[in-house]
Amino acid sequence: MFDIFFVQQLVNGLSIGLIYALVAIGFTLIFGVLNVVNFAHGEIYMIGSFAGLMAITTFAPPLFVVILIALAAGALAGFGLERLAFRPFRRFRDEASLKSKAIREATLLSSLAVSIIVREIAEKIFGSNMQSIPQDYLLLKPIQIGSLSFADGQFLIFGLSIVMLGGLQWLLKRTRIGLSIRAVANNPMGAAYVGINTERTIIATFVIGSTLGAIAGLIVGLYQGAIFPAMGFVPGVKAFVAMVMGGLSSIGGAVVCALILGMAEAITTSFFAQGWGDLVAYLFLVITLIFFPTGLFGGGRERV
Repeated sequence: MFDIFFVQQLVNGLSIGLIYALVAIGFTLIFGVLNVVNFAHGEIYMIGSFAGLMAITTFAPPLFVVILIALAAGALAGFGLERLAFRPFRRFRDEASLKSKAIREATLLSSLAVSIIVREIAEKIFGSNMQSIPQDYLLLKPIQIGSLSFADGQFLIFGLSIVMLGGLQWLLKRTRIGLSIRAVANNPMGAAYVGINTERTIIATFVIGSTLGAIAGLIVGLYQGAIFPAMGFVPGVKAFVAMVMGGLSSIGGAVVCALILGMAEAITTSFFAQGWGDLVAYLFLVITLIFFPTGLFGGGRERV
């Protein structure tokens, strides 16, 4: 019985880790291109869930359409976030400005301010209480496989995560915009000198990262059955920890560390109270900063 329960918890942890991975990739993409942390990414997660809820309550479309609406909302939110919080600090294109810590810190604070404003606006519109998902859209239908019991939402998480992660790898390695993102992340001034449109590349990075965060928020909302304006804070923190553990700019490292984090939380809650699971992320963060200052997969990067 213990073995079955343990396997069940590992599967639950894998589901959680995949959600963290989708959010962490948004952090990692933006940091790789701009070398700054986007602290408004958790609100993108929340916007995706509320966009889905509004679509459901307005005209009750099929689930596939709800997912497309959440993707569109995430893309639009990412575009607006880049224009509002990040572009004003890119007025200066010289090398000194690109490496300026003052500009990086100002950009970080700008994203944090946008995060607070968006969350407060959502609370004014929807209230701070949890909003329930209609019963027909809940992803909680039980599926029995031998002695193991799953919810259909877990299979949706697995399927969508694999498709989106695989699609992201194809985009980054096989498409022009993906190669541009990699070039700008490696050397922004060099990319500009060889004719790459860095502004368009940065916008594409925000759009791609935000769509991943928005779809993660929607799936979690449909799986848990309720959403609220502050729902992006905790997943945002966990995804940020995964990014730091992975080495700040390593997409593969962020995904692996997100999976480790999710499964570690699930195992912890098997032996301790639920609240102790949230401490796992902070423990991993402290260990990483002390013993792996460049992250587990960030060999050539600066210290975290």
